[in-house]
Amino acid sequence: MTETRTNVRTEHTANPGASRARRARRLGVVGAAVVVTEAAFFVLRDGAGIDLAARNGGTVTQVGPVAVAVTAVLAALAAWGLLALLERFTTRARLIWTVVAVGAFGISLLGPAGGVDPAARLGLAVLHLVPAVVLVVGLPWAARTAARTAAR
Repeated sequence: MTETRTNVRTEHTANPGASRARRARRLGVVGAAVVVTEAAFFVLRDGAGIDLAARNGGTVTQVGPVAVAVTAVLAALAAWGLLALLERFTTRARLIWTVVAVGAFGISLLGPAGGVDPAARLGLAVLHLVPAVVLVVGLPWAARTAARTAAR
């Protein structure tokens, strides 16, 4: 197992250009996740007229653009951090990360279940789905693309 760790670390430190490119692309994916999620928020709220509100106990909480952006940023950075950590310690990082990310998305759908009505539940579920798709597709892609570019 020590040998695997050494090989994985070597992959990250052997080519600093690939590491920089990977970070830049992943930062772009984080930004894309936030922008696309904000766009979905405004389409749902302003375009479709959905009241994006959730009931928590006896109180109703309106979901606003700042909360959406902050949540998307935190989720994206956590996803990136976990993927980077797994890449450092295992050769099956993308597979493990994808399973964990899809599981986390599934669990996150418990939140939209508290929507005040069916439209709110659907809208809130979309606000969970959009960044999940961008991150699950984009973060692993960023590493593969950076590695291919650096190899040229």
